[in-house]
Amino acid sequence: MAAFTYSNVSDRPPGRFVSVAGVFLPGVRAVQREVGPYAAAWERDNAAAVRSTGPLWVAIGDSMTQGIGASAHDRGYVGQLSDHLTGQGWSHRLVNLSVTGARVEDVLDRQLPALEALIASQGPPALVTAVIGSNDIFLRRYRERLVERFTEMIDRFPPGAVVSNLPNPHQEARQIDQLLQRREREGGLVLADMMRDGPSSWRGKLAADKFHPNDRGYADMSAAFERALDRSGLTSRESRDPQVGTDGR
Repeated sequence: MAAFTYSNVSDRPPGRFVSVAGVFLPGVRAVQREVGPYAAAWERDNAAAVRSTGPLWVAIGDSMTQGIGASAHDRGYVGQLSDHLTGQGWSHRLVNLSVTGARVEDVLDRQLPALEALIASQGPPALVTAVIGSNDIFLRRYRERLVERFTEMIDRFPPGAVVSNLPNPHQEARQIDQLLQRREREGGLVLADMMRDGPSSWRGKLAADKFHPNDRGYADMSAAFERALDRSGLTSRESRDPQVGTDGR
């Protein structure tokens, strides 16, 4: 099998806001210093996961899927959810395709082709999760046609992908929430509902930049995914072992 050479490093420089804020705000600088090391850590973990065996979970997203703001790369929502699933008996390997600063366009152009290559070489993943869109919502020029791009993205996800909505007051975020609720009713995907099951307050749950979650904030995000997985049964004992329940036990 060919080596997995995917890079979790963005091919774009940081945006103007981050660059300017980093000059004046020590908290922003501190969190931005995590970007390179966390990407490198995921690249190492991804390579090891591809070489191993077992059910495959592929994570799609931006800096929140990278775990930026957490105390370590695996203390974001992905790492905490992975620990929870392992503790519940779902042994798995994890490939994290996220890139800090990613927008939906980047998922379409870069992360989905990588997912498709993984499927071609390893077979269908047992689980796909996605948290994406916050960087699109941030600036008006990226909000234009966002719902259309988001629709194209979820159309390319494998059936049963678990996709987060965006807890944001902008009209586009509400439209995406409605889209995801409709697709869940139709059976195409599972909604991880950050608007209703995510943190009710971010007080004490933000990193030093006051934007990314800290470990506590990511724990709440993980809990929203846990509820979605419990509801869907994607990682339940029955999904792991089709024989469970056939003899009444």
